[in-house]
Amino acid sequence: MRILLILLILNLTSSFENRAQMASAIDHLIKTKGSITQVGSGFSFTEGPAVNSLGEVYFTDQPNNKIYRWQEPDQITEWEVDGERANGLYFLSDSVLIACADYRNKLIGIDKQGNKTVLVEGYQGRHLNGPNDLWIHPNGNIYFSDSYYHRPWWPEGHEEVQDQRAVYCFKPNGDLMRVAEGFEMPNGLIGTPDGKQLYISDIRAKKIWKYTIEADGRLAQKTLFAPEGSDGMTIDNQGNVYLTNSVVSVFSAKGDKLGELEVPERPSNVCFGGKDRQTLVITARTSVYSIAMQVKGVN
Repeated sequence: MRILLILLILNLTSSFENRAQMASAIDHLIKTKGSITQVGSGFSFTEGPAVNSLGEVYFTDQPNNKIYRWQEPDQITEWEVDGERANGLYFLSDSVLIACADYRNKLIGIDKQGNKTVLVEGYQGRHLNGPNDLWIHPNGNIYFSDSYYHRPWWPEGHEEVQDQRAVYCFKPNGDLMRVAEGFEMPNGLIGTPDGKQLYISDIRAKKIWKYTIEADGRLAQKTLFAPEGSDGMTIDNQGNVYLTNSVVSVFSAKGDKLGELEVPERPSNVCFGGKDRQTLVITARTSVYSIAMQVKGVN
């Protein structure tokens, strides 16, 4: 019994030491340690933060079919538009916001006046499972994950009809390609600003995969990047990748875990906002939080 107790104490001590080491490894990324701020609350489930060129961050409250705009330092206003229960968001340009519209399993574009254009609503003659998150390549190709979370707002009898929970590439010319498959549940994804690499989360399998993006938009050279799942993801100007699971986990471009950022509520997604892109904006269940950073976000 005494030996078991000693081993337990040693394991707990080692765990605390490892967490302390990881915390110190990311201190240089944060402007002021412990500076997390709740900038808004009272939502049902916040998701999909996306930043425009002004540093404004748009995010969704999916159960309530709302899209909001955060402006520094702490102003949040509703964008009165029907986002069709949008999940992931990403700006194609300042005048067009691309949304994973979960209401009827589409990828749509929304302009400043709230006019909508359907970009993708099916693959090989069947409706999509449920577009979840997206990233836009510098050349305009839109990569999006198509997971399956059955929604109460779907029509009675709605079923999963795609044979894969996959990732797709939608090109400006209208072509749609399935570029990655074999996931348990694909979710967050983010690409490097040079357009050469794409990170994809298989949230249920608790793995992040890294792919090389080929000239035709297809993905190759699948390698394991991190042994964690993630809902949404972002990347900074040092190449560090930020994951959202029980915390915000930060990994270097080489795949080394630098540490964790504790959030009062379980985070769902993350992006860099503000005019200087040095504010980490985190959507987390009923709230939105921010942290002032030393590093900057990239598109």
